[in-house]
Amino acid sequence: MTHIRDLDPSASPLDYYGAELRRLREAADLNQKQLGSIIYCTGSLVGQIETARKVPTREFSERVDAALGTEGAMSRLVGLVLRSQLPSWFREYAELEARATYISTYQAQVVYGLLQTTAYARALLEVDNPGKVDEMVAARLDRQRILAQDTPPVLWVVLDESVLLRDVGGRKVMRDQLAHLLDFLQRPWVKIQVLPFTVGQHTGMMGSFTLLRSDQDPDLLYVESYDSGHVTANSTVIRERSLGYARLQAAALSPEDSAALIARVMEERYGHQSGPDEQDVA
Repeated sequence: MTHIRDLDPSASPLDYYGAELRRLREAADLNQKQLGSIIYCTGSLVGQIETARKVPTREFSERVDAALGTEGAMSRLVGLVLRSQLPSWFREYAELEARATYISTYQAQVVYGLLQTTAYARALLEVDNPGKVDEMVAARLDRQRILAQDTPPVLWVVLDESVLLRDVGGRKVMRDQLAHLLDFLQRPWVKIQVLPFTVGQHTGMMGSFTLLRSDQDPDLLYVESYDSGHVTANSTVIRERSLGYARLQAAALSPEDSAALIARVMEERYGHQSGPDEQDVA
């Protein structure tokens, strides 16, 4: 059994979650191993989460709720825990993104976070966060839940062609990521366009940016640098970037032609042939 240590529930959402899990388990007169067997995990994992040494997943929380009859309490709490794993400067944007009804984004280097696969996100995040990659991947994937809502936001993404060609994580990771993008063809509220190299100079060359529209907030522009994010509702800036985004959409390939290019790159650049540069990520 994992060594029991005192937790300060007020220290962080993760500590609070651990303390609540322990309280509820003990109230049910179960030890860690017994609870683990009920929710199909090890007692050690239960102990690590209770002592705030490991971040719980949403699936783990749902199983705890079902096992202990907590009426969704842990599933609600895990959202706070996962958001707390995001960089502090990014949390405001994540909250605004979750409330948005229309998201327009231009991505110059990587696939937008809401469309990333687990392996692609892991390959990106482990570059600078090798000791915290599991937690950060879980937090990034949790953001994607807004696309599974009954009324998801409209998401329009313009990807620079370089995003398709930059080998993130190895051939298999990229093949699966591009296939994942193609899966969104079946979702009418998600549109993906590719801005080809042949366009030359364009209005997005200063870098990636995102426009958010919602019923609760004014129209917003989000941009980020290496260690900070900036949100503005300045009407002049919003007008300028909205026009810039419309120009990017007009210059980019149509969604249908973009899908054809994505499929071609997936097969020609990341096909099933193996080689010494293969870097599959678990």
